Amino acid sequence: MAALPPVVGAARRAVAEMLDADRLNLVACSGGADSLALAVAAAHHHRRGDVAVGAVVVDHRLHPESAAVTSTAVDQLRGLGLEPVLSLTVDVDFGSPQGPEAAARRARYEAFARAMAETGASRVLLAHTRDDQAEQVLLGLARGSGTRSLAGMPAVRGPFRRPLLGLGREDTEAICRWASLTPWQDPANSDPQLLRSRVRTEILPLLEERLTPGVRQALARTAQIAAEDADLLDAQAQDLFSQLMEDPDDVGRLRLPLDRLAEAPAALRRRVIALAVVAAGGAAPSFERLRAVESLLARQGSAGPIQLEGHVAAHRGTHDSPDYGKLVLVPRGAAAPES
Repeated sequence: MAALPPVVGAARRAVAEMLDADRLNLVACSGGADSLALAVAAAHHHRRGDVAVGAVVVDHRLHPESAAVTSTAVDQLRGLGLEPVLSLTVDVDFGSPQGPEAAARRARYEAFARAMAETGASRVLLAHTRDDQAEQVLLGLARGSGTRSLAGMPAVRGPFRRPLLGLGREDTEAICRWASLTPWQDPANSDPQLLRSRVRTEILPLLEERLTPGVRQALARTAQIAAEDADLLDAQAQDLFSQLMEDPDDVGRLRLPLDRLAEAPAALRRRVIALAVVAAGGAAPSFERLRAVESLLARQGSAGPIQLEGHVAAHRGTHDSPDYGKLVLVPRGAAAPES
């Protein structure tokens, strides 16, 4: 190999901070430049004996060459010395209402869980880069999402680690050239029918040209700042939720005092309501549903119920109800109290 480029050293250092020294680590590899570069950096530590690193390749069977791509990726990973290298095939539910991208992602993470169970691995390294983070922030902006969505992808979530968020796609391609690896070019990355692909191939290049050449770095920096803000707000909301939530009754209804909830700043109030919905057995509510629940706090107009994600309903206790002055979250299967 040629002299060590600075970007290879940077990748090695970033990966070293994310590895579990006591248990097996798995590199999730698609055969593309990003994940092969991640494998190159992780393999360095594996060969030195510092840690144990294997890999998992997931074949989504989304295109005719997927089996060959998977086989090539496995061979290159084994050539780097990683052990074990798993190859897993998944079925993608194309009828999913969330769309094919979300269905493929769900199937992929299920495969990661299988790989961890089979090997005893404690961590899975994912190869998302600064460019992926910039795309994620733009998608969050397009959806009109809140701070948590603008925070993009976290470097650490459960057993998953993203060590390359500080590197760009040009860096991972350079690492592959240095290591004499041949990455696969996924045609989906340039498919204009996919929103993320349009952001990658059309919108970000246009912003680089017309707005500022450093827009990717700026968006990634925005994600980092938003993540820090969101972490603080989430912690404060959790504390407030713990103070306000009354113990659930025998059918699981949760109650929060209307006045104290209404006094809270909007950023905390909406987070507390979302925590209550999840605690009642529902799913994280949309912004529109949160605003609908907030309307109950004014004690004007309808007292509900408002149907929320995950089969949870919210209503305001009426004057002749024992729940007067309370916001009540009713889980699926629990009857609303008698007025």
